[in-house]
Amino acid sequence: MALDELKSAVPDYAKDLKLNLGSVIGNSDLPAQQLWGTVLATAIASRSPRVLRELEPEAKANLSAEAYTAAKSAAAIMSMNNVFYRTRHLLSDSEYGTMRAGLRMNVIGNPGVDKVDFELWSFAVSAINGCGMCLDSHEQVLRKAGVDREVVQEAFKIASVIQAVGVTLDAEAALA
Repeated sequence: MALDELKSAVPDYAKDLKLNLGSVIGNSDLPAQQLWGTVLATAIASRSPRVLRELEPEAKANLSAEAYTAAKSAAAIMSMNNVFYRTRHLLSDSEYGTMRAGLRMNVIGNPGVDKVDFELWSFAVSAINGCGMCLDSHEQVLRKAGVDREVVQEAFKIASVIQAVGVTLDAEAALA
């Protein structure tokens, strides 16, 4: 299993990450589609080639073709939206917030999977990319859809661990 290979690659000084990786993926209460879509979208968002190479095959095996594509779509669209909306939010000139975005985001309206799953994946990617506006927006949609806070937290736990593993393994590769 690629997850075991990824865990074994984590250096001893980051043992907590190794344990957390096994826990957030191996002991998750999320349904398989939500779990593996979150794993795939955040592996892409982590920008770590090693993490993505190791986790993608298992994600693909656990997702339908539609969910696999939708998780990749969530990572793609949120990589754009997180930069755009984070920048709009950070600018002190509030006039930017009134301007039309003019960016295509059709996949959000028709992701090809259950809207809640796509929102969860978008939320998790936003956690990695640090866009407060996007986090709030997706969390509110999830909560209005009846998603429990524990599910939302599970998504950002997965995001935080995958990001940390990616940073750690990429640093080790650079230092090798």
